[in-house]
Amino acid sequence: MNSYLDIILRSVAVYFFMIIAIRVFGKKELSQLNTADVILILLISNAVQNAMVGNDTTLAGGLLAAFVLFIISFGLKKIMYHSKRISDFIQDKPEILIHNGITEYKTLAKLDITSDELEEAMREHGVEFYKDVKLAMLEVDGNISIISGENNLKQTHHKRRIHKSLS
Repeated sequence: MNSYLDIILRSVAVYFFMIIAIRVFGKKELSQLNTADVILILLISNAVQNAMVGNDTTLAGGLLAAFVLFIISFGLKKIMYHSKRISDFIQDKPEILIHNGITEYKTLAKLDITSDELEEAMREHGVEFYKDVKLAMLEVDGNISIISGENNLKQTHHKRRIHKSLS
């Protein structure tokens, strides 16, 4: 087989493996990376490099692998834009944490969000009591957004801090 075609096929296989692995292990973990997470990502990239380029350590081989990854990423974003089913498979959905002052404890447990973490997000949004929260959501990017019942809403951001590694 042509060595460049081999690089293309290997790169495609590694890309889709990584998408499935991230989907299975939880993309919410990627919202804020700690030191262990960055190290893991660097080690994964080093581990899959040989899987993509094989014995071809030339500049052309490495550039071809990177180009294929960019093309796949671009194409997948276009496909996700046009196909709800594929988009739903690849991306998580936002999750409701509090609705009209009522906390969704099952959702919090499923997502491993502690009450301390939720209360921190509420404080950062200027909300003191659960009953004052009209809607709190864990967004697909790991942010917790909160809408209070107040008339003077202000926009704030809370990045969910992950205190565990991806593994």
